[in-house]
Amino acid sequence: MSTVSNATTKTPAEIFESIAGKAKGKETTTAQDLESRFLTLLMTQIKNQDPLNPLDNAQVTSQLAQLNMVNGIEKLNLTMNQLLGGYAEAQAMQAAGMIGKNVMIAGNALPLSGSKAFAGIALTGNADSVVVTIKDASGKVVQTNELGEQQAGMFYFAWDGKNENGDVLPDGKYTFSVKALADGKEIEATTGQIGTVSAVTRTNNGFLLDLGDMGNVAFKDIQQIL
Repeated sequence: MSTVSNATTKTPAEIFESIAGKAKGKETTTAQDLESRFLTLLMTQIKNQDPLNPLDNAQVTSQLAQLNMVNGIEKLNLTMNQLLGGYAEAQAMQAAGMIGKNVMIAGNALPLSGSKAFAGIALTGNADSVVVTIKDASGKVVQTNELGEQQAGMFYFAWDGKNENGDVLPDGKYTFSVKALADGKEIEATTGQIGTVSAVTRTNNGFLLDLGDMGNVAFKDIQQIL
């Protein structure tokens, strides 16, 4: 009976572990390199296998499946990084285009500039009466506006900077609150403050928009672009 010389007694699992050990020593080794090395050694193993003790097909298939999975994950990570990079560039362009635009964020600030101030109100239902109360920086009520009937959803209002007596108030920081009624019952109303974007800053957590006296707000916190 003839015998095969140079026969190896290593199993595919041992070959895989041997290659993996070498790969750890090289940071630049990729999943594709690992797969190529495995296939090269596997073919050598097949050529020199002992006919009386052939390779286990199940083990070979299992190792190939694991290598394909690693390679697939690496390709998926590369694709995701490319997508995230494209998204970041698109967001940067969009953020830069915000300069000079009016935006609305959650809040009740009502900055008065040039005797003009604007804000937003969102109602959860139709209202028979919507009353806006405006206060100065000290908390004193300076104006109460009856906006009448309003439909559910978002709407905007303007203030001319005058108090109850019709006197023109100085520009500065003011706040407002809202009370909405329907059939004598109060319904939920939320306030939105409006500011102008003067600058955009990029940070590790995203983009910040400079709204002047309102401070910096995250790009993701913008509710509407007006």
